[in-house]
Amino acid sequence: MPTDLPIGSIIAMTVLRKIDTGYVLSAYGEEVLLHHNEAQSALELDQSVDVFLYVNKKGQVNATTYLPSVTLGLYDWAEVVGVLPRLGVFVNIGTSKDILVSKDSLPLFQESWPRSGDRLYITLQLDKKGRLLGVPASENIIANNVFAAPEQLNQQTVIGTVYYTNKEGAAIITSEGYRGFIHRTERKMEPRVGQVIEGRVIAVKEDGSINVSLRPLKQDSLSDDADAILKHLEANNGAIPFHDKSDPEEIRATFQISKSAFKRAVGTLLKRGQIKQENEQIIKVE
Repeated sequence: MPTDLPIGSIIAMTVLRKIDTGYVLSAYGEEVLLHHNEAQSALELDQSVDVFLYVNKKGQVNATTYLPSVTLGLYDWAEVVGVLPRLGVFVNIGTSKDILVSKDSLPLFQESWPRSGDRLYITLQLDKKGRLLGVPASENIIANNVFAAPEQLNQQTVIGTVYYTNKEGAAIITSEGYRGFIHRTERKMEPRVGQVIEGRVIAVKEDGSINVSLRPLKQDSLSDDADAILKHLEANNGAIPFHDKSDPEEIRATFQISKSAFKRAVGTLLKRGQIKQENEQIIKVE
């Protein structure tokens, strides 16, 4: 319905009258229903009350006293509460009405979409029909809402939420409000948008952003990589078609490690006498 009221925003309205289903509120010469279920306490006539305005399923403007931290033009984190592949994901902004984040605002491949329990940094926008949609923050918005990381953060552990990911890397916002980047070589698997991850800071850049690794320290990583090769051998009757000249991408696709890391792990297993190399194969020694 046509209205001059700021849908998706928080405004002060006056209680005009009480009705069976709730309260009729007034502002800017327009009337809006505040249903009993959306009122946190009893209200009196002529009382001023802060409400959030939204459009219900019938296309009518309604009010709620449950005030979200995400509004039109205001950004905050919102928890994902549902996934519909043909539409996108729904998030909880603190009201009874969940908000859709369209699939057009999410990664192309659904395996990179957030899952229930993940969170997105979003604002609200109105579509052509006046309905509220959640829209993830752009890189410019992120840049204006993060802090510069101190140099002493290098080699420290951070926890962050992924807000962007592709084949080249992923970007995060840490719990302290720092922007971080995870290069594809510093992860074994591509994290999904909205996922909370824990990583190690490997560089603090001049602009205050950080580079983060999801890989363990080299000595720990070497042991993990060697164990991964042994498990792959056990799952393939003790022989796998890998050798020094194997394709790096094939190695990465199979073990989620670089070729250099693979060669170091193979060297460790050879020294331990746990494997041998024959006819362009790695064979487990029983």
